Amino acid sequence: MKTTSSKRAVLLFCCALALAACGDREAEQRAAAQAQAAAQEEAATALAREYDSAVTAQNWDMARVHGAALLSQYPDSQAAAKMKAGYEDVKAKGEAAREQRRLAALWNYAQVVAPGGTQKSAMIYSKDPVDLDGSGARPVQLVFRDHPKWKRSAYLVLQASDFRCAGGCNVKVAADGAAAKSMAAWRPDTDEAIAMFVTDYKGLWRLAGKTKTLSIEFPVKGGGTRTATFETGGLDGAQMPGWN
Repeated sequence: MKTTSSKRAVLLFCCALALAACGDREAEQRAAAQAQAAAQEEAATALAREYDSAVTAQNWDMARVHGAALLSQYPDSQAAAKMKAGYEDVKAKGEAAREQRRLAALWNYAQVVAPGGTQKSAMIYSKDPVDLDGSGARPVQLVFRDHPKWKRSAYLVLQASDFRCAGGCNVKVAADGAAAKSMAAWRPDTDEAIAMFVTDYKGLWRLAGKTKTLSIEFPVKGGGTRTATFETGGLDGAQMPGWN
């Protein structure tokens, strides 16, 4: 009987130890979960501070990046819940800023020494290449140039084929999809470059400076016309002093 009682006592003691161990593990798990939640909330708060700083500085693209990271990594945090209210507006501004940078990067500016001073130019390639004669599509370039001797001009440059513009011609210019406007053009009597000048360079410059897209339809040597579209919305007028 004593042996049975002793065994029962040992068993009860072991059960008590097991229950205590289970209780300790549950407590440890709760503590670990609480510590992890606190760490995540702290990290979310740090991201929210970066977001707020970018918004204050009106660095909308950076704010968009920090906001997206906060929503992706810590969607259930208090910091994310607080940020959500104004994030869509900030996101839209960030995407607009990124698009503006893309448009600005499409333009190339150059200043080179020329007889009598410095030649300044602003150049952009067409959004899509154009097949001029069946030999394959190639980019068309639009150039605004300020030369100390030849003064100001605007012209198109082809990489193949040629313009059909003997004795003068016209191009049709459409800004942001509006009705096309006819402009006089001419092809210089030279084989050094495949270029055609638009007579009203001032008008073309004004259009380029206030539109997002500029489409120019021009006659080609092989017959008919082709159209080149330029994403002009990122033009920096300060690069060409005196043109605006």
